[in-house]
Formats: sequence, C-alpha cells, structure tokens
Amino acid sequence: MSKDNDASYKLLFSSPELVRDLVLGFIPDDWLHSLDYSTLEKMPGSYVTDDLRHRADDVVWRVKVGQEWVYLYILIEFQSKVDPWMAVRMMSYVGLLYQDLIKAKQVLPHRKLPPVLPIVLYNGDAPWTAATNIADLIPKVPGLVAQFLPSMEYLLIAENHYTQAHLAKMHNLVAAVMRLQRPDNQAAVLELIDHLNDWLADNPELMRIFAIWIRAVLLRQSKNELVLPKIQDLKELKMTLAARFEEWALESEQKGRKEGEARILQRLLVARFGPLSQETIATIEGASTVQLEAWTDRFLAAKTLAEVFAVPAD
Repeated sequence: MSKDNDASYKLLFSSPELVRDLVLGFIPDDWLHSLDYSTLEKMPGSYVTDDLRHRADDVVWRVKVGQEWVYLYILIEFQSKVDPWMAVRMMSYVGLLYQDLIKAKQVLPHRKLPPVLPIVLYNGDAPWTAATNIADLIPKVPGLVAQFLPSMEYLLIAENHYTQAHLAKMHNLVAAVMRLQRPDNQAAVLELIDHLNDWLADNPELMRIFAIWIRAVLLRQSKNELVLPKIQDLKELKMTLAARFEEWALESEQKGRKEGEARILQRLLVARFGPLSQETIATIEGASTVQLEAWTDRFLAAKTLAEVFAVPAD
C-alpha cells in the first residue's frame, strides 16, 4: 500500500476487534472461529535481520489456543497493488518472526515453533494475479532436488472479491471498512457512519480510530479536494460530511448548469458564424454563468461574432 494508506490500515488493525472480525467474517474455518479472540495480544511487527538489515511486516497478533502450543500467531500484510513476489516477502516475514521468537525465548518445548497464519489483505482494484505459494514461483525439478524446494502459502483476502450487497448483510467491522473503501454514493458513507456509531457505542477509543481513518480515506479519495477539519468523533464527522456533501451537490449542479450553457452558446455561434478559434472557446469555457447568459442574449441581435463579446458602452 501507499505509505498513507498503509498507516491508516495499521491504525485500524491496531485494534483487536478488527482482527477478530477479519477472521470471523472472511476466513471460513470452524477451528479458527472457535478460538477466544478476547485473548488477542498485539506483537512487535518490525524485525532486524542477523546482518542488521531492517524488515517489517504490517501487523502481528497472537491468540491463545487450548492446546499444548498455547498461541497461534496471525501475521497480516496490507497491499494496495499486486506484488508478483509477495510469496517471497511473506516467507521472509514468517522467517523473521520465528527468529524473533527464538531470540525472545518464546518457542515451544522440545525446540518447536508455534504455528503462524500469514494473511495478505488486498484492497486494490485490479485482480490479484500473484502466486500465493512460493513453490509456484520455482520451476519443477526432477529427482533429489525436488525434495528441497521451499513451499509456503499465504492466505489472500481480496476486498474486490466481495460485492457491496454481500458486505451490507454483515454485522462486521472489516466489512464496513471494505464498504467505505468503495461506497456506492455519499448517502452510503453517512449510513455506514451511523452503523459504526451504534456498533461502537461502548468503545469510544475505536470510534475515535474509525473517525480518523474515515477522514483519511475520504481525503485520499477526493485527492485532498474535500476540506475536512481534524475530527476524532464519528457524530461530528457525520455532521461535517453531511454539510460538505450538500455543498458539493450545489457546486456540482451549478457547474453542470454552467457547462450546459457554454455548450449551447458554442453551438449557436458555430451555426451562425462558423468554426470558433481556440481562444474564443477558451473564453467561453472560462466565463461565469452571468457572462454566458449575457452573451447568449446578445447573440440574438449581433451581426458579427465580435459583437457578441463586445463590452457594452457605458
């Protein structure tokens, strides 16, 4: 993901509720669903390799399991673009996580390692085409060498696999995140904020995190054309957005009206005076609604193109 997008997702998934809903809503596995996600514990997600090169994966959590290995580790990497070498990166991240656990003496008895579930959460528009197993990146080799080729798969959760209709049926925080990434319209954004207000009524900290994240998403989607103050409250965010959306609708209506009047005037002038110069077209396109209306009225009596645009004498 881009740095801003990456940071906003890290902010969201710093909350155990998002990790819980990701697993319960988007990973169809009865055993995973049976775990107690109130035991989720966030782990460091940055590592330094033995040769002092820094590598970092995005988020690492662990959840208690009622078996002898105590914890399942969940490693989540966020992607907004397809990376053909994602399988190599994920194998590296899992290896670095294991190295870190060994150094911290958090391994299992008899020199065993805890299991890790590597997840890639992809929110890009293009279909995910990268291999999900590093074995698929290596040519098949006959004989003895085939026994020693690496094989490790990661779990891909691609947001563009889910329709808005499917996500709307889910009482799930991650589903709300996915819907906000691709809202049907402005009303859908306001409706989702209402839902989040209801769902998170007893969790003010997560409400604050969502308010910060939604503001960042909307600013990015509008390419920073949307003016929003720094808001950390969902109710205040909804009120501000509702007012801004209303302003946008009025501005869009006025812009559409002006563009329509400019097109009509151009067609009238071409029909009467012939092709227009680029300078004249630029003048029309840059004019205000009041000017366009005046030129259209003047067109009716004008005998030349110059008379249409002539400044009236005082």
